[in-house]
Amino acid sequence: MTNLTVTTYKECIDACIRCMNVCNTSYVSSLKGLDIFELRECLRLDRECADLCGMAVQAMTRNSPFVAEICELVAKACDACADECMKHPHEHCQECVKVCRECASVCRSMLVAA
Repeated sequence: MTNLTVTTYKECIDACIRCMNVCNTSYVSSLKGLDIFELRECLRLDRECADLCGMAVQAMTRNSPFVAEICELVAKACDACADECMKHPHEHCQECVKVCRECASVCRSMLVAA
């Protein structure tokens, strides 16, 4: 692993951890609301995104040969989660949009570096 790759991995790992945490927070916050039926797709995508971000962190920490493919999938999941959360005015949803977009961008940078 080159220094550029180590730096890129660290940045991506940090972005994925932030995203995983924000998606988990959004998930739990959505469960506490009265409009859970309206948030069902948001709930589903929060879980998917958080789980995939966790998987990406594990893959990067062990220098998996599949990092590029996993990061591409994470970027797609982050975009889908952000698109869905954008539909809801809740503060936790809007924070999720911001962090998911950032994570997707960093994960896409891995496609070039990997």
